[in-house]
Amino acid sequence: MAQSPIVEGEIFTLEQFLGWVEAHHPVARQAGLLNRFADAELMKARGAFDPKLFGYYDQKSFDNKNYYQIGETGVGVPTWFGADFKVSYNWTDGIFLNDEEELPAAGQIVAGFNMPLLRGMMFDERRAQVQQAELVAQFNEADRRLILNDLLLDATESYWNWVYAYNELQTFIEALELARQRFDITRESYYQGDKPAIDTLEALTQIQMRQVDSSDAQVLVDNALVDLSYFLWYEEAIPLKIVAPLQPEQLPIAAYPAYANQVQVWLQNLETIHPDLIAIRTKQTELEIKERLKREFLKPQLDIEYNLLSDGLDFVNSSNGDAQLMALLTDNYKWGVTFNFPLFLRKERAGLDLVRLEQQDTQLKFAAKELDIENKIVMNYQLLRTVEQQVDLNQELVANYRALLEAETEKFRFGESSIFLLNNREQKLIEAQLKLLKFQAEYRKLLAKVEWAAGQLGS
Repeated sequence: MAQSPIVEGEIFTLEQFLGWVEAHHPVARQAGLLNRFADAELMKARGAFDPKLFGYYDQKSFDNKNYYQIGETGVGVPTWFGADFKVSYNWTDGIFLNDEEELPAAGQIVAGFNMPLLRGMMFDERRAQVQQAELVAQFNEADRRLILNDLLLDATESYWNWVYAYNELQTFIEALELARQRFDITRESYYQGDKPAIDTLEALTQIQMRQVDSSDAQVLVDNALVDLSYFLWYEEAIPLKIVAPLQPEQLPIAAYPAYANQVQVWLQNLETIHPDLIAIRTKQTELEIKERLKREFLKPQLDIEYNLLSDGLDFVNSSNGDAQLMALLTDNYKWGVTFNFPLFLRKERAGLDLVRLEQQDTQLKFAAKELDIENKIVMNYQLLRTVEQQVDLNQELVANYRALLEAETEKFRFGESSIFLLNNREQKLIEAQLKLLKFQAEYRKLLAKVEWAAGQLGS
């Protein structure tokens, strides 16, 4: 598969990295499709209210006789308030027509409506489907944010793992360079008769140890880059290849941001900000729509249909002007009533009970999820505060070990110390530096984890 390298030697910040992930990673791009799915679902549901053209034509001819020709064409218009309107033109011809199919020679226009008077008058399946489709956008937006939330947490942790590995390698490289300088000085002192030969061996072993440490650290950096590369893609789903020496941003040493107020704001507004809870709330709204529809089925079905009929284009068919309106309503019409009502309503009552049980289940699920999210935020924040204290302590520890190493270096320069003690001081400093790096990286990961627990990673 084709790969496009990232330019070498750049500082690749966390903000740049996450922006790249959110814009190009296949999972993020898949999440972006959810909004388009929601738009399509809404359009599909609204299609139930689209006007429709209809028509048919039926003819029979046999033994040179025109048995019949029957045709109709028209338009139907569904409406939001339940009534369906229709205007059509009908025509018939033939010698074997049924009496009820005979129409005026000029054909007949039919203009009428079908209207539910009980079940379906205030609410029906079509209106329910549109309202549910409008909720799909909220569902999918919550899902999109959840997907990004998880993806960006994994990406952030990988980034800070890389930062830690990179800084660990730099620490060992600096230590190796110092070991080489110390070896050169020690060897020169040996040549001048100021140091014993054993000190040069001690200095040489220190170089060899630092070379091993640097080699191991390089492997960790390479592996961290491989892990980081998983999150870096380009347009058309082309994976990117990281080319060393790409550099990360430095681990912060300055004071940490005040997070307590932000955490409290998140905890107080979980219902409206966390995508998991938004999704469950949306599900509750959807169930309210279902419940309303199920309640509608408890009503009897009573539908009325009324159609005005014309003679050609003339609906009145009366020469008396005063009687035209009365003729329009009472002479040329077709109407009917449909009634239906199950005596026991077992299916309808069971459907309503099932929806209400689902509502109770969703309410319990919401309470459990809300508590789980609160606990995750609090636990990660408490761990964050603990690691913050560890960072402060280790910063002091590094400063103290560095002061001890500088003092030991001065004593060594005046011949009052040994290479062994100097190396031991340096080893303690390196261990403290690595522990500080670990806690600094862990702190940054925990910052992201608190935001993740609150559902706030990504946009």
